[in-house]
Amino acid sequence: MTLGKAIAALAMIGTLAGCEVAGHGTVGADKTRDRGFDKKHLSQLKAGIWVDPNGCDHWIIDDGVEGYLSQRLDKYGKPVCSGAAPPGVATGPFKSGSTFPDIL
Repeated sequence: MTLGKAIAALAMIGTLAGCEVAGHGTVGADKTRDRGFDKKHLSQLKAGIWVDPNGCDHWIIDDGVEGYLSQRLDKYGKPVCSGAAPPGVATGPFKSGSTFPDIL
């Protein structure tokens, strides 16, 4: 086995090993609950808007450990591009709703 293949195999093993950290390897059927440090229903977190490089909006929530992002769509399923902020910028209270400090 060449050195490159050995390094690739070790990297793959390390990546797969990270999937079962601290007993969080399984995800239940209920995707509406935050299962992290300060567990709560996701409706209790505050969303902001991140504007992608194309100028379209995405809902963003950051509770200090986990983050959530989904594209903002209109009632017809088309992207919303409101101009709420310049491209690449997040705006709004997306870090609110959690007591966990976010150092970044």
